[in-house]
Amino acid sequence: MSTKQFDNFNKDFKVLNPDKIKIACVVSEWHNEITMKLFNGAKDILTKNGIHEKNISRINVPGSFELIFACKNLINKNFDAVIAIGCIIQGETRHFEFVSSAVVNGIKDLNIISDIPIILCVSTDDNINQSIDRSGNKFNKGMDSAIAALKMITLNQ
Repeated sequence: MSTKQFDNFNKDFKVLNPDKIKIACVVSEWHNEITMKLFNGAKDILTKNGIHEKNISRINVPGSFELIFACKNLINKNFDAVIAIGCIIQGETRHFEFVSSAVVNGIKDLNIISDIPIILCVSTDDNINQSIDRSGNKFNKGMDSAIAALKMITLNQ
């Protein structure tokens, strides 16, 4: 997301009671160089919208598949939203399809049963260059996910 896109977001949207909002970011340690940038992008947008840094929790998990379990355990823990941050890169086997599908469907299923939004910020890319581009080189999907979280929290208030 460019600065101009962020400015347009702020012009049209205001977060209600940002000082009371609590957000959990569940971050995969696999491809940490990518997930760290996605987390930092999300955190930047959240703080620019008045969310106190102390109200942004980071929970690390080993890989993207584990995002589902961790997000499920945070549903009733006094958060207003959870952002699931991961990176899955196509390899030589079908593992990519299985993990990608499981994570997307797992997060979808959590949204069906949860009273808070679970935001999917999982990069599913053909190669590392696409992941680098999507985590800040060209744009940052973490920023997009933070905006989605804020909009869904406001919808839920």
